[in-house]
Parts: sequence; C-alpha cells; structure tokens
Amino acid sequence: MAHIGNGKAEPASSLVDVSKGRYSIDGVEDGDAADDIYSRVNPARPGFTKHDQKDMYRMGKIQELKRNYRPLSALSFAIVLTAVWEFLLVSNTQGLVDGGLAGVFWSYIWTFIGFGFVELSLAEMASMAPISGGQYHWVSEFAPPKYQKFMSYITGWMSTLSWQAGNASGSFLTGTMVQALLVVNYPDYVWENWHGTLLVFAMVLLLYIVNVWGAQVWPRIQNGLLILHVLGFLAVIICLWVLAPHQSAKSVFTEFTNAGGWPTMGLSLMVGQITAIYSLLGSDATAHMAEEVRDAGRYVPMSLFWSYVGNGLMAIIFLATFLFSIKDLEEALADPTEFPFLYVFKTAMPNSGVNALTIIVLILIIAANISFNASTARQTFAFARDKGLPFSHWIGHVDAKREIPQNAIVLTCMVTVLLSLINIGSSTAFNAIISLQTAALMSTYTVSVSCVLYRRFAHPELIPTARWSLGKFGIPINVVGLCYCIFCFFWSFWPNERHVNPQNFNWSVVLFMGVFFISLLMYIIRGRKVYRGPVTDIRAPRLD
Repeated sequence: MAHIGNGKAEPASSLVDVSKGRYSIDGVEDGDAADDIYSRVNPARPGFTKHDQKDMYRMGKIQELKRNYRPLSALSFAIVLTAVWEFLLVSNTQGLVDGGLAGVFWSYIWTFIGFGFVELSLAEMASMAPISGGQYHWVSEFAPPKYQKFMSYITGWMSTLSWQAGNASGSFLTGTMVQALLVVNYPDYVWENWHGTLLVFAMVLLLYIVNVWGAQVWPRIQNGLLILHVLGFLAVIICLWVLAPHQSAKSVFTEFTNAGGWPTMGLSLMVGQITAIYSLLGSDATAHMAEEVRDAGRYVPMSLFWSYVGNGLMAIIFLATFLFSIKDLEEALADPTEFPFLYVFKTAMPNSGVNALTIIVLILIIAANISFNASTARQTFAFARDKGLPFSHWIGHVDAKREIPQNAIVLTCMVTVLLSLINIGSSTAFNAIISLQTAALMSTYTVSVSCVLYRRFAHPELIPTARWSLGKFGIPINVVGLCYCIFCFFWSFWPNERHVNPQNFNWSVVLFMGVFFISLLMYIIRGRKVYRGPVTDIRAPRLD
C-alpha cells in the first residue's frame, strides 16, 4: 500500500500510530488483509460494518464516534434537517418582493432541478469518502497535488463558518417566529431586538441539552419526527385548501411582481430566487454525520439523494397551495408580524388555528435546528481533528463516555450565542452575518465539484470506488452542477432592492471577502505550518 500524500505514491512505513489517527503497515496489498489489520487496531463496535472499516482505514482515521444512525434514521435525519417546505413557508419574503407569486413558484422549480445536479455530485463524493469533514476532505483528496493543501484549508474555513452562520440563523428564525406569534395574540406587544436574543439563548440551551445529553436517543426520535414532518405538511395544505381564500391559476403561475424596483423582470427574478436557494441549502448535512451512520458509504448518499427528492416534491405541492392562498400580496408583505405566512394563516382561520399550525411548524424547525447543530459540530470537529482550526486539540476532542465531539458542540453553541448578541445592537449587522451562509456554502460546493471533475479527467485511477456511483454520467452531472454552483454564488451577493441603503444592503459580499482574507492570513500564519490536509493520511494502491 501507499499514501497518496501530495499526489505522489510513497512507501508506507511500518509504524502503527493510533494516537494520531493514522495507520501505515507494510506488506498489506489486499482489502481483506487491510480490514483484518484495521480491526485489530480499532475493534469493531455495534453498527460498524466491514465497509465502514474499509472506508475509515483508507482515509486513515480511527472510529471514535458511535454509529447510532441506521438507514431509516439517517434518511429521517436528512429529511427533517433540510425541512424544505417549512423553510419555504417561513422564509419567502425576498422571493415575493422580487418575482411575486409566479416568480417564487418558477424560481423554485428551476432551483430544484439545477441544485439536483449539485446534490447528485455531493452524494457520490459522500460515497467515495464518507467522512465528517465533507467538502474540505473531498477537496484535499481530489484537488491538483500542487494546490490541495491550500485549497483544502480555505475550503475548510469557508465550510466551518458557513455552517456556523447557518446554525445561528436557524436559532434566530425560531426566536423571531415566537415574537411574531406574540404580535398575533397581543397586538400591543412591542418588538425588541433583545427579546429575540433571549429567545436565541433559550434555543441554544435546548440544542446543547439534546445534542450532548440526548445524543444517544436522538437518532431514535428521527423516525417520529419524519412522521410529524409529513403530518404537519398535510395539516397545513389541507387547512389552506379548505379554509383560505384562493387566487386564480393565472395569478399564481403567470403574474410576476417587481417590487424591488429592478430595471427588468428577469433581473428581479434572479435576485428573488434566493428564497428557493435558501430552502434547499444544507442538503449535504448527513455527509457530516457520516462517521455515525451504519454502512455510511451506501446509506449517506442514499439519504442525501432521496431526502432531496422527497422534500423537493413535497415542497412543490406546498408552494402551489401556499401561493394560491395569498389573498393580497401587498398586504402579506406589509403584515406587522413580518411573516407573510402568518398573514395567510390569519385570513384562513381564527387565532387558535394560527397558533396551532405555527406551533407545529415551530416544533419542526426546532428539530431541524437540533440536527443542524449536530451536523455543524461534526464538521467543525473534523476540521479541528485535521489541525485546521486554532485550539484544534480541544475542539477535536471526543468524549470517551458519550462518544460525541462534545467540545465542538459547546463551541458551536457559544458561536451562536455570541453572534446573537450582535442583534441587540443592530439586526442589520446580525442578518449580514447569517446571510454569509449562502455564499460561503456555494463556494465550498463549487470547489469540491471542480476538484472531483479535475480528478475524473487527470487521474481517474485515483478516484476511490463509490458504492453509490454516477457511472458514465458523472462528468456531465458534475459539469452542470459546477455551472449551477457558480450561478448561485454570483446571485447570492445581490441586495433585496435596487435602491440600497445600510439597512437593505446585502453585506454578505463584504463578510465573504473578509472571511476569505482572514482564512488566507490564518493559512500564512498557522495553516501552512501545521495543516497537512487529510489526503496525506489516505491509503491507495501504488500507481505502478
């Protein structure tokens, strides 16, 4: 066997170094022998299959986390976390402003199709290398040898910060939903930013308790949450079908709105598509839980793909129902709760019904936040394990008793708390930080898909076997996925309205460049000295 290292086949040493998570053993040429040696170094645990042993051995990592997720619970985790119809319900303002009813619907359709090629590409890479690191690991393994260390490090920082920003946005969203319900029930309620921050604190406490103290039972709860996800979907659409006033089909499917003041309707639609993009972000979450999924090389990509398809199709039905139920678009956008969906609920039913449906949606989004927090912590843990972050030893520590990256969970919760404090002084500044998620995550997708596409052309013999493979369609799917990532990345920086001011300007472009330059600085100061990239631990057959 040999380590790929910086793209060169080098003889493996005879040292078995468990403490650093790497194993180099001379004389091992067949997979079964490698499995046998890995089993002796790192005995199998419940749920740890032979395929998992092969994958972990090839990637040079030890099995520190407990594989609690079975195939169905992994699929349920992906579906509940992504929560596409729920996020379309509560985060549709920009699409309604820039595009209107028809704009939201058709932009979702093309986003669902276009992002599907990205999802297929990510699913295959998750099968090639089922590991918590996700994008930065794939970049390290597939990038040109000359650039893999630098590209992987920058991608790791972008991925870590995008997931941390997304985690904060989820907690903030639940806080503002609670405040909106207070407005519905108590019209004299005065909306204060610090109220929202306190609600974020409560949300973070719940995230910490469940992801630390309830980590062993949370996978078992996923299937029940999947049922609630479906029942909640049915409850919302049936209530709207039966009780809400309805628009005409012509209004929903052909009438576009350009309330943002853009020169053309086409430009308005491009800006407004961020609603659809945001609803589908995070579809790769299960990839970061790969080290806790049984037979991850098969079931992680399956959960990524089928959760995307299932959620996406449900969202089409929901979106059409919701758009038909918007009695007056201008009134919906001007609703005092700042949530158009609450306007729709109020036109269809009394406050008791509004409360009931909103609480169901709120529970589902809180469940998504819990899973999102878990996935964020695993990605952060993995990058620290590869020495990509400061204080890596502490962040990358695994609690031996609970078999979870507890310190990474603590850090993730602390980041959300600190970011929420910004909201007290300026909600615009806080929203700017959480808007970083879309651009940063799209940049990691772009680099990841680019690197696997490069590897397909330059050294296809170095691509690991994927049990969930795109086969002969890999190259065209990767090409389309890459083009779509670049397309989304470009539009993610645009403001909501043409005439911008400090309040409505999309500050994500400033923050993205700031994060990029900070990661460059970190690479110069620290990364180039201590970060080697996970590819240096990869085992592969000799090229000769």
